[in-house]
Parts: sequence; C-alpha cells; structure tokens
Amino acid sequence: MKEQIRYYNEFEPPYGCLSNYARVHFELDGVWWPSAEHCYHAHKFTGDEPEHQDARRRIYEAPTPREAKRVAHEFDAYRRRDWDAVRDDVMRRIVLRKFESNADIARVLLSTGDAELIEESRDHHWGCGENGTGHNMLGRILMEVRAKLRAPPLPAPPPAPPLPASPPRTGER
Repeated sequence: MKEQIRYYNEFEPPYGCLSNYARVHFELDGVWWPSAEHCYHAHKFTGDEPEHQDARRRIYEAPTPREAKRVAHEFDAYRRRDWDAVRDDVMRRIVLRKFESNADIARVLLSTGDAELIEESRDHHWGCGENGTGHNMLGRILMEVRAKLRAPPLPAPPPAPPLPASPPRTGER
C-alpha cells in the first residue's frame, strides 16, 4: 500500500505549508497574494461589476485566509457563472505558483516522495470528505505540482540564426 501523508492544519509541521491556509506569499498575475486561499477566492470574482471589485478588494484585505473565505461566501450570489467549470484549473495555477515562488516549501513538498497526499478536510471536492469518500482534489493537485517540480527543466531553445545582411536597395551598390 502506498504511503499516505494527511495534512490540514496550516500550523502543523512539517506539512502545514501544503494547506491553502498557510500564510505563504506569492505573486500571480501581477498581484502579491498573502495566501493561496485569498487568491483562490478572489478568482471567483473577475468581472468589472462593482460587486466583483468590492469582493476582490475585501478578500485581498482580509486579515486571515479563513476570513478571506468567509468574505467570499458573502458574495456567493455574484460569483462568476463558469466557476464550477474552471475552479480546478484556477487552483492548479495558484498551487503551482505558490510552490514555484517559495523554495523552502517546494522542498517540503518534494520531501513527500511518492506518498499520496490527502487533505483531511470535510470538503467533499477539495478534501477527503467527512467519511473518506471525497475527491481529494487539492491533494491530487499537490501531487501534480510535485511531479512538475521534480521534472527536469526543459532545455533552452537553440539561439536564433543571425539575420542575413540586408540586400542592397535598387540602384545602390
């Protein structure tokens, strides 16, 4: 049976940094985020409507990741319509960026080897759920990110050939 690493509490070493509640700062799309949880919930509101702008501002300014989540739920009625279809891909971008930007926590993630990562939350989609039948999507995404971090970097493309000398213009020699 494959080794399992279960995590949830952001303050519990050594795997607390795997949690979206961990206060690990990173930049994504030109914004410096205080946590993955802040970033994830702000992405529910990407429109120009005043409600979306207010939601993003309040989520960003929330003092804790849990407060950012609570604020986002206040705006559920305004959430982008395609959210359920895009949320996993949004989370993939966020989690990858979080670990690419922070070498210390990338090392922690890589130290998990080939273990199955399981978020022990009651959330049926992101975690293992109350009775262990959840999708564990965050654990799956972390394992995808671990594989990407482990993969050797792609080789740099070869340099472009030099530009040919300009041909002389008509009438010039």
